Amino acid sequence: MVEKFGFVKLTGALLALFSVAAIAADAPPAATPPAATQSTEQKPAEEKPAVAPAPAPVLMSAAWAAQACTAWNADATLTQGLAASGWIDNNAGRGYKVMQIYREDCAKSPRIEMRIEKKDNKAQCVYGGKIETQKLDSGVDYVMYATTTRWQEMGRGDYGPMRAMMFGRLGFEGPKFEAMGNMGPFENFLLLVGKVPGDASQCPTE
Repeated sequence: MVEKFGFVKLTGALLALFSVAAIAADAPPAATPPAATQSTEQKPAEEKPAVAPAPAPVLMSAAWAAQACTAWNADATLTQGLAASGWIDNNAGRGYKVMQIYREDCAKSPRIEMRIEKKDNKAQCVYGGKIETQKLDSGVDYVMYATTTRWQEMGRGDYGPMRAMMFGRLGFEGPKFEAMGNMGPFENFLLLVGKVPGDASQCPTE
């Protein structure tokens, strides 16, 4: 009787074990959490707002003269040609020559001045801005004036300085024979008006 009871107990335990194993085998596998992935998608670079270009200075204002001075020094015909011809050496012992220019139709506007000095064997512009030289030497220094339209024509190269002076389109004071001996550089100077951006829609106030 004891052996029969033990056999039944053992058989029941085995059946229970097999039932648990079967249930475990039929159960769906546990979901594996997805591995964290690093995004390789690149964000587009932020576009910087476009910077508007600075407006051009008023034609033949002090600010324009400063830019014309820089343009002069970038022109070999002016810097080297006016040194080779001896033009820059005629400076009354001051070491520099003065050029004052203005727009004739802007009667109430101040003139501007460019000062040219001999440096490193070149005729270099060392100052461009409002007038600083109150007394000019007519045998050394220059004064040039024309209407805005005429300045623009000469700046485009529509005609050179000789024609401009002959037909009265360019007012001129100073050593004319010296200027006539340097027509090439003189023409390049007039072309600066076309090369240096300038707002001609208004007259200079400084």
